[in-house]
Amino acid sequence: MQFHHQGYVSGDPRVQPAAGVGLDRPEELPDRVDVLIVGTGPAGMITAAQLSQFPDVTTRIVERRPGRLAIGQADGIQARSVETFQAFGFAQRITEEAYRITEMAFWKPDPEDPSRIIRTARPEDDPAGISEFPHLIVNQARVLDYFAEFMRNSPTRMEPDYGYEFTGLEVDDDAEYPVTVTLARTAGEDIGEERTVRAKYVVGSDGARSRVRQSIGCSLAGDQANHAWGVMDVLAVTDFPDIRLKCAIQSGSGGSILLIPREGGHLFRMYVDLGEVDPENHGAVRSTTIDEIIAKANAILSPYTLDVRNVAWHSVYEVGHRLTDRFDDVVAEKRGRRTPRVFITGDACHTHSAKAGQGMNVSMQDGWNIGWKLGHVLEGRSPESLLATYSAERQVVAQNLIDFDRQWSTLMAKKPEEFEDPSELEEFYVRTQEFPAGFMTQYSPSMLVAEAEHQDLATGFPVGKRFKSAPVVRVCDAVPLHLGHHARADGRWRIYVFADQAEAGGASDVAEFAAWIGDAADSPFAALPDGVAPNDWFDLKVVYQQKHSEVDLGAVPAEFKPPMGPFGLTDYEKVYAADPREDIFEARGIARSGAVVVVRPDQYVAQILPLTATEELGRFFAGVRGTAQPPSDVQLGDAAEPMSGAQAVSGATPSH
Repeated sequence: MQFHHQGYVSGDPRVQPAAGVGLDRPEELPDRVDVLIVGTGPAGMITAAQLSQFPDVTTRIVERRPGRLAIGQADGIQARSVETFQAFGFAQRITEEAYRITEMAFWKPDPEDPSRIIRTARPEDDPAGISEFPHLIVNQARVLDYFAEFMRNSPTRMEPDYGYEFTGLEVDDDAEYPVTVTLARTAGEDIGEERTVRAKYVVGSDGARSRVRQSIGCSLAGDQANHAWGVMDVLAVTDFPDIRLKCAIQSGSGGSILLIPREGGHLFRMYVDLGEVDPENHGAVRSTTIDEIIAKANAILSPYTLDVRNVAWHSVYEVGHRLTDRFDDVVAEKRGRRTPRVFITGDACHTHSAKAGQGMNVSMQDGWNIGWKLGHVLEGRSPESLLATYSAERQVVAQNLIDFDRQWSTLMAKKPEEFEDPSELEEFYVRTQEFPAGFMTQYSPSMLVAEAEHQDLATGFPVGKRFKSAPVVRVCDAVPLHLGHHARADGRWRIYVFADQAEAGGASDVAEFAAWIGDAADSPFAALPDGVAPNDWFDLKVVYQQKHSEVDLGAVPAEFKPPMGPFGLTDYEKVYAADPREDIFEARGIARSGAVVVVRPDQYVAQILPLTATEELGRFFAGVRGTAQPPSDVQLGDAAEPMSGAQAVSGATPSH
């Protein structure tokens, strides 16, 4: 985070200067908006948070509840989500208050006395070091609070509009604001009244019973629920020794428990196996009482006992795996011939069990994916065809999740004697850890993801997968840090230039690349509209192979030290060197001849090229280029004179 480049800042550096629509944001919901988001769950809030970084895009998010969510049901935060939180600026803070999963214990019937359970395995949660980020448990409501804070601090000063329920929509492709949305007031003095809002795009993040999904003719299809679980968040006294560890518990008497300790040191969640659902009477299992759930838990835990002193929340649910055939309003026969106007995210388009801890995590990636794409299209950075990639990319991810969850749920519901291998459950958990951690997503080639023709130049950055960070040393101040941790959710493309073996200042492929990207007609920088600096839309960084003390910062090409802010100060924080303790070139399989790694605004690798393949890089960005107009008169950090206090936090060209 850079600040003080417009003078002394005494306010909170996380508060960005208001700009664009944030300068005079109306409290009341407008009649016309660019994007209307329905639902303030994780998918909706991350979409809004991303769009809050686009000052000239009018985004509003509506919610039928009268206020913020107090207690959420989801709690599992996978490493990929914590990595995402880093981009939104709150990974460290939420980690400090969360429960951290480092091991998982497996309990099974004692072979000598099957009426008793014993611990059989206790593997590390991430033995292979898949991520430097932790696996957390924290209430969904806190995640939403952090996204809400990010929105409030953004240039657009975004806040949710509570007390509005979505009732329907109509689409007229010929209108300037094609989507007409009908809302009903659920709170306030005008409760019951209807409102009509016209939008250019609508994002439905309104859950498994989504009315937005219904309004575009989509339906969830898939397996019928056939197994039921009682879930309870409780405070209890117990002699079970692993009550503060994540556990998979299988009993000899039948039934199993997934135990999830909660943040704070005392509360824990239990998913208690209630058995097969009667296909003729689904309602019977839903009437299971909390006392029955507790009794079942005690039977499974034998010889240990559970004395529940307080029930914070409980429910009964049946496992079902359902998916929509599309994630937008374009039917198959019109695909490629019409622009999507309505999108659905999260539970509105995919449902599954809660035990794999994936629902909130995958939903947030849905929201981030569509959020930056809408911002780019509405600002003219990219063509409308970009929006078709949302459904194409995320539906495949959702199907993979359902396939994985079906396997995990089936294994969790098995009786111990049904396993051919007694270690099958824990071996599956260890073997598949990269998937639930959120790192198996790999987008197929499209206008946003190039063919992996040059993958051998950086084998540790698979094209289509998320950019896996690694340690480097910043040259200007000798600070060791993670290269990817400074990529913020600011809507910018990242271009990481990994240098060849030549020293800075000498004749090299890096020097020629810098000259091309700064001056060539086919450079992506050359196509920027008037008033937009390269650093506004692109984050260009260089990593040298030499030790940081051997890199002459003064000899580094000027393109890697761009001017920033109203005074045109030099940004020195884009020049890095390999850390000898963990050389990024070796750790990520980067060729010593160098490479260019292009990363999307949502952290997925879009292309890998040799340093000399400038023509190919130019063609790639030409394919995602829109028809952007010059920015509005007031842009982030565009003031002619230095600002004071919190208003002086960030310039038009943030470096991280």
